[in-house]
Amino acid sequence: MSTSTSTATAGTEKTGARSVEAAALITGARERIDALDDRIIGLIQERMAVSTTIQEARTASGGRRVNLSRELEVLGHYSGALGKAGTGLAMTVLELCRGRI
Repeated sequence: MSTSTSTATAGTEKTGARSVEAAALITGARERIDALDDRIIGLIQERMAVSTTIQEARTASGGRRVNLSRELEVLGHYSGALGKAGTGLAMTVLELCRGRI
């Protein structure tokens, strides 16, 4: 088996594709997904920092750290944009951003 054939076979095995062309497309798309995931993680980390700032300001002024009516707005926004799965995603994001209660 030649090097190019073994490389092509490895690419199709790794991606589950049945052709070299599909394997190449999948590999490129996965690289894009990985880059998007890195951006999403960065945005969530940024959101966590902003949320901490809000919580600190709220508690310093005598308020509660968590504002449940605001969390309901966020849940509605995510579910409106993404459907039922958006609600679960919003719950996870809110949990990450709340910190320890």
